Amino acid sequence: MREKKTRTRPQNALGGDEQAIYQIRVKGLLDELWSDHLSGFLITHHPDEISLLVGVVRDQAALFGVLLKIRDLGIPLLEVERMDDMPDFTPSCELK
Repeated sequence: MREKKTRTRPQNALGGDEQAIYQIRVKGLLDELWSDHLSGFLITHHPDEISLLVGVVRDQAALFGVLLKIRDLGIPLLEVERMDDMPDFTPSCELK
């Protein structure tokens, strides 16, 4: 009798289904109204016409979805960083 091979879902970069907070820097002043379109990411403006987006993603697929939306808007992507030091972040809080 042959053993049936089972397929397992590969682990994603976030360690399974673990949520993570990401900070995304883009060139240009992105209006805060785009927050809903970008999965609720908080948008703040910084010097040199840089917009900082911070938000929680449920998995790597959700992160890629946000990055694809940024690409589709034609906004130059500068940096994507996983934030490990903000465990209590909620999209409604303000950045300091």
